[in-house]
Amino acid sequence: MRRTMYHVRSTMRNLKLRIFLTFAFCLLTFAFLSGCQQRRLNRDMRILMGTFVEVISPDVRSAAFVFEEVKRIEGIFSIYKSESEVSRLNQDGRINASRDMLYLVKKSKEFWQMSNGAFDITIGPLMDIWGFTNKQFRIPDKAEIAKALERVGFDKIIIDEAKGVIEFKAPGMRLDLGAIAAGYAVDCAISRLKREGIKDCVINAGGDIYCMGAKFGNPWTVAIRNPRKNRLMEYVKLNNEAITTSGDYHNYFIKDNKRYSHIFDPRTGCPAQSGAISVTVIAPDCLTADALATAIFVLGKKDGEALAGKIPGVQAKIIEEADTTPKEK
Repeated sequence: MRRTMYHVRSTMRNLKLRIFLTFAFCLLTFAFLSGCQQRRLNRDMRILMGTFVEVISPDVRSAAFVFEEVKRIEGIFSIYKSESEVSRLNQDGRINASRDMLYLVKKSKEFWQMSNGAFDITIGPLMDIWGFTNKQFRIPDKAEIAKALERVGFDKIIIDEAKGVIEFKAPGMRLDLGAIAAGYAVDCAISRLKREGIKDCVINAGGDIYCMGAKFGNPWTVAIRNPRKNRLMEYVKLNNEAITTSGDYHNYFIKDNKRYSHIFDPRTGCPAQSGAISVTVIAPDCLTADALATAIFVLGKKDGEALAGKIPGVQAKIIEEADTTPKEK
C-alpha cells in the first residue's frame, strides 16, 4: 500500500480515511459474536511500522507471534530507524544485505518489470521534493523534478546475489519500500503463525489485510469503502487470501482545487493522474496485493486490469471518480 513509510504522525492524521475498512471489518466481526460467547475471538492492536497492526483470532497466542514478526521486519525496512538496513543503504549507497532485504528488493524488481516502471521503490527523492517525507507539502518546478528523476529508477540498483550486496549506481538515491514492506511483514507473520500451528487469524497492518483460515467455519468478511463518501461500497468474503487498497484519499494535499496524492508515477516524477482514485486488490499473499494496488493505481483502469489479468489468483477493483456517485436514470 503506497504511503510515506513508517510515519506515525501521518498515519494518525489520516486514520479515519485510511483505515476505514479496518473499522468496518471489526464491526462485521464482532457483530457476529453477539450471542456467541462460547466462540470467542481475541483482538489485539499495537502501533508498528507507523500504523495500527490489528490481530483477530480465536487463538490467544496469535497476537504475540504477529507483533514479534512485524517488529522484526520493521527493524529492517523502516526509513525512520537510522540503524535499519534500508536507512544504511540510503546513507551509504551500498549494503551487505540480509536474506529479507535481498528477497524484498528482488520482488520489487519483479513488480517494476511487470508494471513497466509504474511500481518503483526508488521514489524516495520524489517523496522528498514534493514534501511527503516531512509533511511540508509543495509543488516543485520542472527542473527540480527532472533533477530528482536522475536518482530514480530500478535500473540504477545493482543486486549481487552471490555476495549478498545491494548497491546504488547513482549518488543520492533513496529507497522507500512503503508500497510493499507492510504486505511482506503480514506474510512473514502469517508464516510464523502456521509454524506455530495456528490456523485461523486475521492480520490488518494499516489496511494490508490477510485472512487466514476461517471465522468459526465461515469466510472472513471485509468491507470496501467508498473513497469519496463515509460509507461502504461492498463486502468481500475471504479465506486464505489477502486484500489491500490504495487510494488518493490516504495521504494527500490540495493546491488550487487539485488533489496531489502520495502515490507517485515514477516515470513522470509527479503524483499519479491515471483516473483511478482507489484500487483494491485481492491476491494469494499480502506482498502481491500491496505492490499491485500501487502499480495498478499508477497505470489506471485499462492497463491496470491487463496487469491484474496476467497474475493467477488476483482480482482488482478499480474505482474512478464517476463510480462513487449514483448514475442518473
